[in-house]
Amino acid sequence: MNMIQVGIIGVAGALLAIQFKSQKAEYGIYISISLSLLIFFCILDHLETIIRMIRTIGTYISMDTVYIGTLLKMLGITYIAEFSSSICKDAGYQTIAGQIEIFGKLAVLVLSMPILMALLDTVKGFLS
Repeated sequence: MNMIQVGIIGVAGALLAIQFKSQKAEYGIYISISLSLLIFFCILDHLETIIRMIRTIGTYISMDTVYIGTLLKMLGITYIAEFSSSICKDAGYQTIAGQIEIFGKLAVLVLSMPILMALLDTVKGFLS
């Protein structure tokens, strides 16, 4: 599915959710969640291409596969945190959305620590 189709589906879904939101607010939330999941499954196809390209790049520069896996985990964490945070914001729960965003940032920081330590070890080896 291309960007124009996703954009049209998104705008149509938002307009539909607005119509239902005035009558029953929970229907608008259900529509937005359904629409978000539909767009998420459209994104999965593109993510497979990105993962394939990252692995190809990893073979060209002879990078450790652990680092590529960590980068992919970081990508997944950021996408899931943004996705769930946006749904909470749409539902009117900004505090929960903020907590999800903070947790996502900390999870990425925790995942990046081994990479940072390896980088510092490499720099230390060059300086010694």
